[in-house]
Amino acid sequence: MTAHADRERRTDAPGRTDAPLTSGAHGLAGITGRPEITRLPGAEDRSEAVGPPGAEERAETASRRTGVWFIGARGSVATTATAGCAAITAGLHPPTGMVTETPPFADSGLPALTDLVFGGHDTLDCPLSKRAEALADGGVLPHGLPSAVRADLDAADAEIRPGGPLPGDTRTDQELIAAFAADLTDFAHRHDLARTVVINVASTEPAPAPGDTRLPASSLYAAAALRAGCSYANFTPSTGLRTPALTDTVASSGLPHAGRDGKTGQTLLRSVLAPMFLQRALAVRAWSGSNLLGGGDGAALADPAAAAAKNAGKERVLADTFGTAPEGEVHIDDVPAMGDWKTAWDHIAFDGFLGSRMILQTIWQGCDSALAAPLVLDLARLLARAHETGISGPLPELGFYFKDPDGGRSAALAEQYAILLAFAERLRDQA
Repeated sequence: MTAHADRERRTDAPGRTDAPLTSGAHGLAGITGRPEITRLPGAEDRSEAVGPPGAEERAETASRRTGVWFIGARGSVATTATAGCAAITAGLHPPTGMVTETPPFADSGLPALTDLVFGGHDTLDCPLSKRAEALADGGVLPHGLPSAVRADLDAADAEIRPGGPLPGDTRTDQELIAAFAADLTDFAHRHDLARTVVINVASTEPAPAPGDTRLPASSLYAAAALRAGCSYANFTPSTGLRTPALTDTVASSGLPHAGRDGKTGQTLLRSVLAPMFLQRALAVRAWSGSNLLGGGDGAALADPAAAAAKNAGKERVLADTFGTAPEGEVHIDDVPAMGDWKTAWDHIAFDGFLGSRMILQTIWQGCDSALAAPLVLDLARLLARAHETGISGPLPELGFYFKDPDGGRSAALAEQYAILLAFAERLRDQA
């Protein structure tokens, strides 16, 4: 089955701990003597010891605490999100890229970043602190940040449980689902969580072959989330909840869930440019693209079946906008030397007035982990709030974040943003 996030061999899983895990509680650890990390002006200094809370304060704190459970918890996206949340709550960095930290969401009742508690499943055993150091060496995280938030990373790492199925695992699908769900309920119980959001950020898996009798790993985790009473988002192109085997379970769960395949770079740009051509009545003749990337995603997408699942989302945005996909294909090449960085190139051939033939070319160079991390934190907060207010079922209102959103609404980013703002207003009305 799909390995999570990177190609490393898993040995023993880390031991459990009952230490509190609220992000930011340890966010200033290691900061002394590191001049490259400075607290932002006006940030709260939580480094001084405080006395234990009273019963009322403990109850209030417990009611706000929200679990964020990553599938692929030791991968680049999850590590960046965990370290980034700790950095923001410690006042070390601003929440750049987090839409839920902008003014329209201020009074929507979203859980505070300080109340997020991190854990997850993975098949790898590389500690989060080591993954963060590797990301810092590659320029994904700021120099010195892994040391500054080491305690937060270690606390989250202690909450990562072995994933699967691994080669040789003889458990049935139902046994695996039960085991994963038990990890989730144990996590929620030990940390007095009001609710938990499960987010899949693992490496892309191939689509199930016709006649497969076993659920893919992504669907096992998704089913476990529902069994444990958790809302769910699939930030990957993998199957997740989108399998006939889970249709009845999803419908009867009464839980909110969102989309498939996060929209971070090339497709984000497509969702802006394609409506432009349509609205200006310019005929697009062909739209081709190419991606060069390394890291765990590059290795996973070297599998043609996994790449096909990824490319389907990129092409869907164009088909949804124009009614049919223009001529052209998207190619993905694994370039290990690029690490966690990616270059995406698009070539758009279109006709203007009187058949004048023109071309637009775009180049997107960036880091998917840094683009994705603030979005998965947004999704965790929005789904938790939706769950709190009793909203259930698919949330097409969160299509802004996905290549393959739930429902048949517009693929245009501007329209998706307007729908998201309306959703924020709906949550605000129930605050």
